[in-house]
Amino acid sequence: MKPLNYAILKYFTTVDDACAADVIEALKGEYGNFKALNKKDVISALMTAEANGLLEESRFEMNEAEELKVYYRAHEEGAATINKYIKD
Repeated sequence: MKPLNYAILKYFTTVDDACAADVIEALKGEYGNFKALNKKDVISALMTAEANGLLEESRFEMNEAEELKVYYRAHEEGAATINKYIKD
């Protein structure tokens, strides 16, 4: 099993884009018992990945509770870097 942050990054190489809620939903089967698999920590991981040039913001939406959902995507170079260092 990969570390959670690795799994989050690797997930972005399999989808067009995703928000924190999408990441949590996708990973909860394998990582559901990890304390860091929560909205606050996943958003922090996504923002860190963006700051490090692995992900970029792709779009924004408001959810039913009128909270802003930020979607990220792994651009071509970011996905290549993720796949180079994090093997399946």
